[in-house]
Amino acid sequence: MKISEYITRAWVLFTAWLTLLFGVADSAFADAPEQDRLNIVSIVTDDQALWTLSCYGSTESQTPNLDRIAAEGARFSNAFVATPVCSPSRATFFTGRYGTQLGITDYIDKADEEVGIGLPPDTVTWPAVLQRNGYATALVGKWHLGRIPASLPERFGFDRFFGFLGSGALPITPVFDFPDGPRKLVGCTADLITDEALAFIKDKREQPFALCMQFREPHEPYGPMPEVDTQALAALDPALPDAPGLDAAQIKRWRREYYTAVHAIDRNVGRIIAALEQHGLWNKTVIVFTSDHGYNIGEHTVHGKGNATWVAAGLKGPRRPNLWDSSLRVPLLVRWPGVGKPGTVIEDVVSNVDMFASVLGMLGIEAPGDWKQEGVDFSPRLRGQAQPSRDTLFAQYDLHNLGFARMRAARNAHWKLVRHFESHLLDELYDLSADPGENHNLIQWNMPDKLTPEQKAARAEMDRKLRVWMESISDPLVKQT
Repeated sequence: MKISEYITRAWVLFTAWLTLLFGVADSAFADAPEQDRLNIVSIVTDDQALWTLSCYGSTESQTPNLDRIAAEGARFSNAFVATPVCSPSRATFFTGRYGTQLGITDYIDKADEEVGIGLPPDTVTWPAVLQRNGYATALVGKWHLGRIPASLPERFGFDRFFGFLGSGALPITPVFDFPDGPRKLVGCTADLITDEALAFIKDKREQPFALCMQFREPHEPYGPMPEVDTQALAALDPALPDAPGLDAAQIKRWRREYYTAVHAIDRNVGRIIAALEQHGLWNKTVIVFTSDHGYNIGEHTVHGKGNATWVAAGLKGPRRPNLWDSSLRVPLLVRWPGVGKPGTVIEDVVSNVDMFASVLGMLGIEAPGDWKQEGVDFSPRLRGQAQPSRDTLFAQYDLHNLGFARMRAARNAHWKLVRHFESHLLDELYDLSADPGENHNLIQWNMPDKLTPEQKAARAEMDRKLRVWMESISDPLVKQT
């Protein structure tokens, strides 16, 4: 036999052996015993800005447990939400669809609940997909996606629910919803939610589980909080945002109370970490931490999120609907045991519309073929693999509670266009390279024709991209583009 033939045959045998080996490995992974499958703990806070975490550069907030997740996992520096208010953002987080696709475009208030607004009955959520694949599932805390029977958490993939169905609860002695009716509980809401989460972890520690923790903190009212949290921030003298006309004492008080609520979140995240370690699950559990949208306490001279109110000279004015980055940008931390380099910072632009695909991607669960979702699976980036970054981010908000607005936005690294449909002379264009804080709208209502040729071209191109995106999701405003 010639040497070349011998080498060829040897190579064929070797590659056949590799195919067999990795084929068996893939099959073994797909059919892995339940105890070898990763769990997931998803933690979503309410109204938490990026600037409240020390791992994002805060020198005022104290978040050692969240910082640990970032240090042992990945921190996303450009994570956004699709809508900067609670209900539509939470719907997007669970489904991978935009609010207009689900009929939820503003926060669900009592009037909306009475007419049955909530997640449509045929909606698929990623917890439901995990439930079908053998995961024990629970949601503890805030739901805010409908309270009629067809919209309850149990209809969308949760074996267990403990918390409140509506928009909020008090930070102390909250009223939670139970099958036999509402009931007032004694204690700090964040602690009560975490107590239930710990009980679920202990109960389901022998099988794969998906736990969704939905804190009400740091939503208004920011307090009262337990003394352990209050004392940690009692001496803080918060810095003021760079905005005109603010009442310094008022803004400092709000920000100190806000940081105190964040401290309660971090303290309870520490309790979750300790329990996972105690049960031997810390390296068997994916941790995802984020918020339902950003927040402003003085930024842009407003207080709140996408439906913020003006605040100046100690007074609160009318609502200022907005799609500023400060309302859309959120913290996003992911600790995926054994995957990726600890302390990774991912600069790719991601949206909470990506969460459906990404959770399933991290857990190795195939997405259902009959559910069209709009997100991109970012789990390859967590593995350190190259992945095309999102060129343009899109956002939407239709305000109907205590105001009116029909807003859509397209954003890339350089430009951001905000369209105000059904309103006149309110469109916004920002040059983010020169004005990252979005303080100077280039489309001035009294001088609409003063854009430079470059700015006009950018406006036209962003408007074109916005129109294409709106058509792709069958946006009800698409005829007005």
